[in-house]
Amino acid sequence: MSDFNSIVQSEEEIRELIGYPSELVKHKVIDHLDAHCKEFISLSPLLFISSSDDRGFCDVSPRGDMPGFVLVLDDRRIIIPERPGNRRIDTLRNIIKNPRVGLIFVIPGLEETLRVNGRAQIIKDPKLLNLMHVKGKNPLLGTVVTIEECYVHCAKAFKRSQLWDQSTWLDNKRLPNIARMLTLHASEMQLSEDDVRKALQDSYTYRLY
Repeated sequence: MSDFNSIVQSEEEIRELIGYPSELVKHKVIDHLDAHCKEFISLSPLLFISSSDDRGFCDVSPRGDMPGFVLVLDDRRIIIPERPGNRRIDTLRNIIKNPRVGLIFVIPGLEETLRVNGRAQIIKDPKLLNLMHVKGKNPLLGTVVTIEECYVHCAKAFKRSQLWDQSTWLDNKRLPNIARMLTLHASEMQLSEDDVRKALQDSYTYRLY
């Protein structure tokens, strides 16, 4: 039983409200990486990868490094390096159970993004991982994505949010206090806010690679 009225339950209902895509939108999807897509990926320092397990539980996780950190193998395959993280391995666990993933590549200052959908595999091939070493360290693993769809996503969300307009950015004093949030969320550990702040700083300083 839902607490909401007028629940939309079919694609037809959505289409009545939203309408249909333009001819350009319908025809912009390609099934490989052309030269323009490869250039976009080479300039992107940040992507978001979405995945779900075999029961449909979803996850979205960021991956970031210097521009060009994603290795393009050919027109249909890329490798995302797995750098040290929080060890939850949500994305990796999902891929083992369900290989389908969706990616969004972001370039700072550009409001359009690049979307890639495909199938993922996790590799530990030293020869390939060595191609993505940073500061003398290879990534721990790599996520190979075989492209099934690739297309440019329009800029409307970025224009509405004014994400790249620095005049809209909050003053540092108004930003969420992440150490305080974590202290409260993990209250059973009885850590102080200073303990959590130091743990975060140590992780960011010494365990990026």
